[in-house]
Amino acid sequence: MRQRRPEATSGRRIEPLATLPLFHKLAGRKVVLVGDSEGALWKAELLAATGAEVAVFAAEGAAHFTALAAAPPAGQVVVHARRWEPGDLAGAALAIGDIEDANEIEAFVAAARLAGAPVNIVDKPDFCDFSFGTLVNRSPLIVAISTDGAAPVFGQAIRTRIETLLPETLKAWAQAAKDWRPAVQARELPFAIRRAFWELFTDKAMGESGRLPADGDRAELFAALERIEAAPGRGRVSLVGAGPGDPELLTLKAIRALQSADIILYDDLVSPGVLELARREAKRMMVGKTGYGPSVKQSDINALIVSLAGQGKHVVRLKGGDPGIFGRAG
Repeated sequence: MRQRRPEATSGRRIEPLATLPLFHKLAGRKVVLVGDSEGALWKAELLAATGAEVAVFAAEGAAHFTALAAAPPAGQVVVHARRWEPGDLAGAALAIGDIEDANEIEAFVAAARLAGAPVNIVDKPDFCDFSFGTLVNRSPLIVAISTDGAAPVFGQAIRTRIETLLPETLKAWAQAAKDWRPAVQARELPFAIRRAFWELFTDKAMGESGRLPADGDRAELFAALERIEAAPGRGRVSLVGAGPGDPELLTLKAIRALQSADIILYDDLVSPGVLELARREAKRMMVGKTGYGPSVKQSDINALIVSLAGQGKHVVRLKGGDPGIFGRAG
């Protein structure tokens, strides 16, 4: 049988994207909103929730915003009961228009871009520099869903599905991560050790998401961090079966292993969809074992796994099918 050697692969790690999802920090920044509809009112509330200073221009219907302006969720909402003017856009971080008149749309878009503000015209994707996604709010954990404007109702259905998967208590775990992060950063640890700490945090948060984090969790995790510091360079190996190739059939534990891997050694039979779930920064190496075709010797694969783990890496051996059957767990 012809022999192969393990080889690094550099295939694409992500499929094409219709848009790039970004999360915009708006606290204390000016956002201009033109319109007086119920949709504009919701946009104003959403923007204010980020801490933005929302300037609303509503020639008619300004009274819709009275209650929101009096008690915004955060930030502030200032209502101007008049038509917008180009000078109003100076210094704006974003510009949103709920506008129907074609001439006014063109004028607003031109004024916003002249002021350097990305612009969104509600329900007019051809005039938009950005779009609003459907949100799952566990702030500081935030999930946004977009269909690129194709089917908002479909996006809302996806949001509902995700809502059922993410307990409200994850909000507290995400806040704990934010609160504990400065103490981790202050230790000036190597990246690999910091990531090991956050992997332990994630395992605890996901495994015990039915309850709120407590001081005992912090103490336990920081004690584990001290043990990791005392024994740096200790790698680990995860054996993951890719099953018949459908990514939806992977276990949650398998997905967590793929998303925390430093190096993934995989077979020819592993589907691109399974590899798509892996951590983007993970190095991928083909160690193909194909029936009646050129294959990498099992002894070479074993030696490579031991060598990489000895360098402190998290090595994932990803095999097609069930690696525990017929002694294929290598």
